[in-house]
Amino acid sequence: MQNKTGLFTNAVIWFGVAISVSEIEAGIQIGSVPEPNSMWIALILGHLLGGILLFLVGYIGASVRLNAMEMTSSTFGKYGSKFFAVLNVMQLVAWVAVLNAQGASALESLNLPISFAVTCILLASLIAVWVYMGLQKMAKLTTVVMAVLVVLLAVLTVRFMGFTSHTYMTNPTDLGFWNVFEISIAMPISWLPVISDYTKDVEKPVKATMISAIAYTLASLWMYVIGIEIANIGAGYTIAQAILLANLGTTGIIIVVLSTITTNFLAANSAGESAKVIYNRLEPKKVGIIVSAISAVLAISGIMNHYINFLYLIASVFAPMAAVLLVSFYIGGDNKAGKKTWYWNMFAWLSGFIVYNITINLDSIVLGPTLLAIITSALLAYAGVLFKKRRKVEMI
Repeated sequence: MQNKTGLFTNAVIWFGVAISVSEIEAGIQIGSVPEPNSMWIALILGHLLGGILLFLVGYIGASVRLNAMEMTSSTFGKYGSKFFAVLNVMQLVAWVAVLNAQGASALESLNLPISFAVTCILLASLIAVWVYMGLQKMAKLTTVVMAVLVVLLAVLTVRFMGFTSHTYMTNPTDLGFWNVFEISIAMPISWLPVISDYTKDVEKPVKATMISAIAYTLASLWMYVIGIEIANIGAGYTIAQAILLANLGTTGIIIVVLSTITTNFLAANSAGESAKVIYNRLEPKKVGIIVSAISAVLAISGIMNHYINFLYLIASVFAPMAAVLLVSFYIGGDNKAGKKTWYWNMFAWLSGFIVYNITINLDSIVLGPTLLAIITSALLAYAGVLFKKRRKVEMI
């Protein structure tokens, strides 16, 4: 019998997921807007809705005891499930590469005596070791790492706050309310196709899923705040520049390395879980190690240049997918849907995907592309549920 994970373990895992360079970079991006009050409302609202979605999706996996991509088969059918699994593996490979590149770039800027390429390889190697050892064996070490990170990040936060009273201010950027909201919700959305890989093994489905979502949301907000503090130091400041300015060279190196590992471990591990859905003979651990190696190659090749577009691409695929999945599970209540239902659900997903990619080109559109895509797919999926229930009533 597989070991079940407790509340504390899940809290540590998902707190660690949010502690990453990418979250801080997102905070830097929205750190200077013309109206600070609207920034905070949009920031909190995006994280709140993202956290709720994480809980709702994660609870499905905890209830049916299936990983993130396996549980989509009841909504999208066997081939629909494989389709999303392929997309998920692709995005996770790229995600690990992006985080690897961000970590290596930050370390390079701290004037370490090793090249960017070598740093990418070292980070990928550490992630591969973590994946090979597995979540259960690394649980205690992960807890220690997280404790160290929390202390160091607290020091970093306090140091950065000391600079906000100075005259270093970033020039206002042209980001509206819904732009900030979109950047805020993008991070939790990116983990929707991953969370059930870990909630499927929890002892207490409701409590463990809830604490996972809460831990991630709070830690993510913290990272965004650090990013905003860095933006307030001065225009164009990066994480590395801010660390050097605060005289936290060694501390900064530890933060960047550990945060890159804790986040990338989960992504690489989940790539293995999704690969198993594509071809059940694949061994998740081996796939995770291969993903770690590929991430180093992609990171060195310059994937960072497409980072923001990459985040948007993730949201355009998995936000509407999650919307259809939620309607199917919580409202449809039928785990034995036929082909017609699967086809309709795929149409509902595709509609949301199209809406997202149309509205993403519109500046600060009301509700934002992600929410509009979710609403579109959810309404169409709900229409399918109503039609199916009506047919059942007519047949009685």
